[in-house]
Amino acid sequence: MKLNTQALSRDDQQKIIITVVAFHVVGIIGLFLPFSHGLFLMLVPWHLLFMLAIVCGSHRPTTGSLFAFAGIIYVLAYIAEWVGVNTKDLFGDYAYSDVLGVKLDGVPFIIGVNWFLLVYSTGILMKRSRVRSVIIRVILGALLLVLLDAFIEPVAVRYNYWRWDHDIIPLKNYISWFLVSAVMLTIFELFKFKKQSIVAPVFLLVQFLFFIILWIL
Repeated sequence: MKLNTQALSRDDQQKIIITVVAFHVVGIIGLFLPFSHGLFLMLVPWHLLFMLAIVCGSHRPTTGSLFAFAGIIYVLAYIAEWVGVNTKDLFGDYAYSDVLGVKLDGVPFIIGVNWFLLVYSTGILMKRSRVRSVIIRVILGALLLVLLDAFIEPVAVRYNYWRWDHDIIPLKNYISWFLVSAVMLTIFELFKFKKQSIVAPVFLLVQFLFFIILWIL
């Protein structure tokens, strides 16, 4: 199934990148200001869905393989999170609040979207790098996602995305993040996506800046 084969023009990429940056800047301001804080927390799931549309829309050619990959990552992410939440054996003792929206068995439906966005964007960044070894790309990508999670965790706890038992983030959370990320990035490599637009790597960079700024604030 081939839905769109026309490559994004440089102008289109720039417009999309500006949109991604603008939405995150507005998000930082909205979360920081007391009078808009609650509203912007409610908008988090919708923000992720909008980013999903933007990132997937920048993929060329748009083929069934992209949606197959997204579906696989979504299911694996939900399973990993379900194991994590309900057994405490994978990431540690944590639980999601209602900030991320509707949950099934304690796991928000939107969390799989977040995993897909991060894994896909990291995979594309590694593809665009000059690293030729698949194994090294997977390892570097997984380490990059662990680094991002190190910034996400304190912000997520502060804004009540989820909570940890005794407010302690265990080391095995980061170990499991590395392992789960490595598995998903390996699947990404198996799909053999060609070098894509710069939108996805920019989204990943913006995610880093977004959580670093909120962490500092």
